[in-house]
Amino acid sequence: MYKDEMIQLHQFLVYVLKYLAEDDQITNDCSEYITLKISPHHIHKTKAEHKHAIFVLCKIISQVIADKEDGSIPENVRNSLSDLVTRSENELKAD
Repeated sequence: MYKDEMIQLHQFLVYVLKYLAEDDQITNDCSEYITLKISPHHIHKTKAEHKHAIFVLCKIISQVIADKEDGSIPENVRNSLSDLVTRSENELKAD
């Protein structure tokens, strides 16, 4: 996937999260994403940084959906997303 496509996906996931999360809940759920200090508007960031942000957003979105609709997302899917976040974080540290 090209960097510009990665940025578009990043922006889409931010919109999805804003749609799903309630206003007061967003800051609690998104603390991991907020600490990354990267948004889709940061086009100067690397492709790997946007990829990591996408994985973090996917993990947060799956948790929000699971909290709202109990049992709608299997736990193994959420665990796999957490593993992806960890792996992409390790890749960033290695660079």
